Amino acid sequence: MDKKHIEQIVRQVIANVCAEHNPQSIKIGVSARHIHLSQEHVETLFGYGHKLTPKVELMGGQYAANETVTIAGQKSSMEKVRVLGPVRSATQVEVSATDAIKLGMSPPLRESGDIKGSAPITVIGPKGEIHLAEGCIIASRHIHMSPQDAARFGIADGDVVSIETGGSRGLTFNNVKIRVDPSFTLEMHIDTDEANAGGIKTGDVVTIKR
Repeated sequence: MDKKHIEQIVRQVIANVCAEHNPQSIKIGVSARHIHLSQEHVETLFGYGHKLTPKVELMGGQYAANETVTIAGQKSSMEKVRVLGPVRSATQVEVSATDAIKLGMSPPLRESGDIKGSAPITVIGPKGEIHLAEGCIIASRHIHMSPQDAARFGIADGDVVSIETGGSRGLTFNNVKIRVDPSFTLEMHIDTDEANAGGIKTGDVVTIKR
């Protein structure tokens, strides 16, 4: 059994333990700014023939790579932006609304992968740079879950729900998209702005509002 499968099993075991303790709880994962690259752009930024190297395994066969880049907007730039792998068919940059203000940009709020007509941005690597006419978005919040979790919650892929947080800054997040896949473990993804607004950190739990 390879490392990726072991990581998936460990994550699922943790999710199952959390579900047994509180069947309605969903773990939060806070996503900082990051970038998905096509293989063509990997080679432009890091050199011909370069392959991304995994640093931390994520769900669904994805991983945080060792590679980082600099992103640049009209006003400023941001260094050490993490690349996520594996490579995709199109390059996509995901930032928070606060990041966008600092960069001097106006990216749209979109689901991951929906980049048509999105904001332009420049990406700089150690071996070259790319100028994207479109590709920068603010990612909409969503929940990953397996088919078993979806059945337990009584919801389906593509459904939109509201969730409630706890703590002293507890709030309700509306318009949360459900994404279902056998490779997913139960986790809600929000960006750093959303996390700061609710006093949330990775590993905290939320519940679906009924």
